[in-house]
Amino acid sequence: MRKYLFLFSFAFSFLSLQNFANADSGKYFDRVIIVVFENTNYSEAMKESFFTKLANEGANFTNFNSLTHPSQPNYIGLTSGSINGITNDSPKTINVQNITDLLEEKNISWKVYAEDYPGNCYQGAKIKEYARKHNPFISFLNVQSNPSRCAKIVNSSEFATDAANNSLPEYVFYIPNLENDGHDTSASYANNWYEKTFGNYINDAKFMDRTILVTTFDENEGTGKNQIYTSIFGPQVQAGSHAENVNLYSLLALIEDNWGLGSLNKQDASAPAIPDIWK
Repeated sequence: MRKYLFLFSFAFSFLSLQNFANADSGKYFDRVIIVVFENTNYSEAMKESFFTKLANEGANFTNFNSLTHPSQPNYIGLTSGSINGITNDSPKTINVQNITDLLEEKNISWKVYAEDYPGNCYQGAKIKEYARKHNPFISFLNVQSNPSRCAKIVNSSEFATDAANNSLPEYVFYIPNLENDGHDTSASYANNWYEKTFGNYINDAKFMDRTILVTTFDENEGTGKNQIYTSIFGPQVQAGSHAENVNLYSLLALIEDNWGLGSLNKQDASAPAIPDIWK
């Protein structure tokens, strides 16, 4: 009898350890890396080689729309489910629930890597080529007033270190500076920077294991329909184009669905779903 009890206890412990090890596993992916670029029409982005490669070898969305103009409300919407009445790019402090709340409730790790960001919970509008308007997290009151959360907004130089140490978090938000995101340069400049910075990573099977790279833009050039380039690339993504009408809230809803985070109960709750892009 003791033998069977021992075997049962061992099996239960083993399964418990397995469940613990897989506690953060997502439905579709275990890590998401989101990189946001600036002010470019879909057709212009698709003229560039690296953006085209990610679109052709991943999921390419041909009817993907931003939320509004100018930049900042789109970043806020992508991370909180609403533009929260923001209509300009001036510094704002917003007392709203956001994606970090949902992630932390489920023990999903997160970190923001911002180029030229000086650290120390810097809340200025601009320094070097860093622009606060492209960093929504520093505008959330429950991030900027919480030292441990603020410490998760770091200079982008930590990305390579974390990647080399296999310590990247599960939710990664990468913010290029005003040159590398194309804001003060061009889509071609942004494309070349992107390939140089991320090209080796996407070709590294170990790095990309259960990881998706989401590439999007905050808005188009400001004319006509606010269509933007968006692709999702990763080993578990089926290559193909999708014409469904989706938007930045759809990306937020995908992340919520992947980890069973629930909803912020704003526009994310009614956002059109990202179609079935998985192998």
